[in-house]
Amino acid sequence: MSTPVGVQGTLLTLAPTGAESAKVDVPALPVTVDEVVATARDCRALGAAVLHLHVRGTDTRPTLDLPRVREVVAAVRESTDLVVQLSTGGAVTDPAEARLAVLDAEPDAASLSLGTVNFGRDVFYNPWDLIVELHTQMQQRGIVPEYEVFDLGQLATLSRLLDRHGPPAGGHVHVDLVMGVPGGMPGTTAALAACLPFLPPGATFAATGVGRTSLPVMLAALSAGGHLRVGMEDTLTYAPGEPVRDNAQLVARAAGLARIAQRPPLTPTEARQLLGITRVPTTAEVSR
Repeated sequence: MSTPVGVQGTLLTLAPTGAESAKVDVPALPVTVDEVVATARDCRALGAAVLHLHVRGTDTRPTLDLPRVREVVAAVRESTDLVVQLSTGGAVTDPAEARLAVLDAEPDAASLSLGTVNFGRDVFYNPWDLIVELHTQMQQRGIVPEYEVFDLGQLATLSRLLDRHGPPAGGHVHVDLVMGVPGGMPGTTAALAACLPFLPPGATFAATGVGRTSLPVMLAALSAGGHLRVGMEDTLTYAPGEPVRDNAQLVARAAGLARIAQRPPLTPTEARQLLGITRVPTTAEVSR
C-alpha cells in the first residue's frame, strides 16, 4: 500500500444514517435535510472529511428518489466542504436501475459494492454486470468510487474489475473493508490482516466495524496504516449498555484514536487529494 505524496494522516468517513434503522426506534438518527446538515457540520468540526450518504424521504424511510437525493447533496454542499459520497447500495430492496440513477445527483464520490452478500436475513445483491456498470458509469462521469468489500473473495473481484475495465475515476484505488456484517467477514484483527495482501498495488483502505466490532476494527485499521469509517449507519452502541448519543460522539472517538496513532484526521481538501477527486469546492463550501 502507498499513500499519495503529500497526504499524511487519517481519512475519517462519516456514515450517519444508513438504510436499516428506523427513526422511531432510533430518535437520534439524522433523517431530515436539516438533521443531516447539522450532523455534517458538527462532525466536520470534529475531523470528518467524507460524508457517506443514504438519503431518507419525508416519511423518514430510505429513498433513492432523485429530486430528494439532489436536495440533500445540495444542502450539504451549501453548508460544508465535506466530500459528498453517495451510497449506490441503497436498501437491500432497491432495484439496480434506481441504484445507478443516484449518480445523476453528481456526487464527488460513490460507494461500489463488490459482490453479493447475505445481510442478516436479507441478501444484498451485487452481480458482476451491475459492478461493471457502476464502475464504468463512474469513470465516464468523473465520480470517484469507494470499493466496498464485505468478504475476502471480493478483493479478487476488484482485481478482475480493474484488469478488465481500467482504473477508477481519479486514478487512485480506495477500498472500504466492511467487517462484522452477519453473513460477511468477521470484525477481527485476523480478518483485516488477511485482506491486506490482496489489495491492489498502491491502494489505500479504510475499515468499518459493524455493531460491537466498531472499536476493535478501528484499532486494527489504525495499526495497519488504514483509515476509518464510523457512524450510526454501522453502530448504535457506544459501549456495552450505552446507546450512541449522536454521530458526533463516534467521530470524536475516531478522531481521538487517530491522533493517538499520530495520524490526525485529514481535512476535506487533503481527502480530495488522497482520493483523486478533481471537483473543486465552491467558495461558499470552502468558507464554511
